[in-house]
Amino acid sequence: MPRHSTRRSRLSLAMTAVVLLTGSTAGGAYLVDRASEAAPAAGAPVSSAPGASEEPEVDLDAELAAAVAPQAEGADVSVAVRAVDGGTGAVYGDGTYDTASIVKVDILAALLIRAQDEGRQLDDAELAYADAMIRRSDNTSATELLKAVGGADGLDAANERLGLRETDAVHAWGLTQTTAADQVRLLEAVFGTDSALTAASRAYLAELMGRVEEDQQWGVSAAGTTWALKNGWLRRTTTGLWDVNSIGRVTSGGRSYLVAVVSRGHATREAGIALVESVAKAAVDAVATPSGGGRTGTG
Repeated sequence: MPRHSTRRSRLSLAMTAVVLLTGSTAGGAYLVDRASEAAPAAGAPVSSAPGASEEPEVDLDAELAAAVAPQAEGADVSVAVRAVDGGTGAVYGDGTYDTASIVKVDILAALLIRAQDEGRQLDDAELAYADAMIRRSDNTSATELLKAVGGADGLDAANERLGLRETDAVHAWGLTQTTAADQVRLLEAVFGTDSALTAASRAYLAELMGRVEEDQQWGVSAAGTTWALKNGWLRRTTTGLWDVNSIGRVTSGGRSYLVAVVSRGHATREAGIALVESVAKAAVDAVATPSGGGRTGTG
């Protein structure tokens, strides 16, 4: 049974580079402009002004644990959630998990950073690989793009710039180790504004995540009415059991949330999907409607 913990996530707030898009995501040139050197580094801490409210504080990590534990029923699962507008968030579980195919978001982010550094556009082959990797979860495309970013070492280097602190890349990319909290940091880099990714790069990645193929539109999408996501699933040969993960941004009740659910040990892929979806819904509900007034938690 995983234990919940309070984490200090680092929030992305400042505005960065201007959006510049040319061509099409299907095959034309895609221009990535350079990140502003004046922008704060990814993962810079943000503090809140004290004494802003006299409402009683609520421990959102505890709220999240109370909401998720009945859904988990002893399953090996961790979830992190953060409200996009106010930065309020919480984490349940602190273990490391196989990424399976959610690492494909990370790989594309690393490729876009490399293209930014080189002051160039993604070429047609990279665009085709990126589209297939995110929208269809194509494995060959992921392998090719991991090579393009310098392998596991290149991905680790990009993750330092993206503010990830608990993710360790490996050559067999599906076995990259990560935490739910780190996956929300990755989502902040994609959907926030203070990021090593330029506005153009973020828009491109978000657009692909919003158009995954129909049979892959499960997972954190269950927690909202609109979504942009990437899922991962992997049957471990050593145990025959399934890893099932889902990360993305969802909108619920007029607010947007970043949600990451990672899990393992499922007898079937379908059982893992059902758990991920129920945990995602419970997590968003816990942060959206805590039992008290003021909020404390990861922030």
